[in-house]
Amino acid sequence: MQIIERVLEGYARLADALHELPDEQLGHPTDLPGWSRGHVLAHIEGVTSAVARQAELEGSPTEMYEGGRPARDEAIERGATRTAAEHRQAVASAVARLGEAWSGVSDWSARVVYRDGTLLDTAHALWREVEIHHRDLLLGPVPWSQEFRDHAVAFLTPRVPDGVKLVLTPADAPGWVLGAGERVELAGAADDLVAWLAGRTPAGELTTTGELPELKPWP
Repeated sequence: MQIIERVLEGYARLADALHELPDEQLGHPTDLPGWSRGHVLAHIEGVTSAVARQAELEGSPTEMYEGGRPARDEAIERGATRTAAEHRQAVASAVARLGEAWSGVSDWSARVVYRDGTLLDTAHALWREVEIHHRDLLLGPVPWSQEFRDHAVAFLTPRVPDGVKLVLTPADAPGWVLGAGERVELAGAADDLVAWLAGRTPAGELTTTGELPELKPWP
């Protein structure tokens, strides 16, 4: 299934980026306030394992994280202290578990508690997680495919405030028109426009024809 390929490709790119990451850089800040690279990597491992668990429990809906949000947060804080080698191994083990779990899924429409969705929805959610959090690590450019940009923009469209027609105009790709109302145009590189919509810091300059709207929370 194509979404599985896309997710695993994202993990492969992440593994390449982590290959020579030294221990002393794990405490560096990221694009997520209050989180170091260690925190982001611990979260990637945790959410990967959580999605694998959903697949392993196919047909038996349960909370995303065993122990709920408190257990998730504790695991991130604990995992943030790993060495670089330990982070690489933890993520690799979680991805291996994910691949095995996904290979055993018989019904991708099986319901899950997470977002009141399906197993297929968790796969798309994990695609967003690995691609966006890879960029959050600030380890260098993380170019996104047009396929991922379109997917992310469609998912994030509910962030556009009521009464705003947001026109995203990339210089290097097709654009998007979101919402309805007062027109506000934002121009820049395609990846930067999607990053902004995701609440991240654009790598390059964005220009606008008006005052940028305050985006709603993540859907």
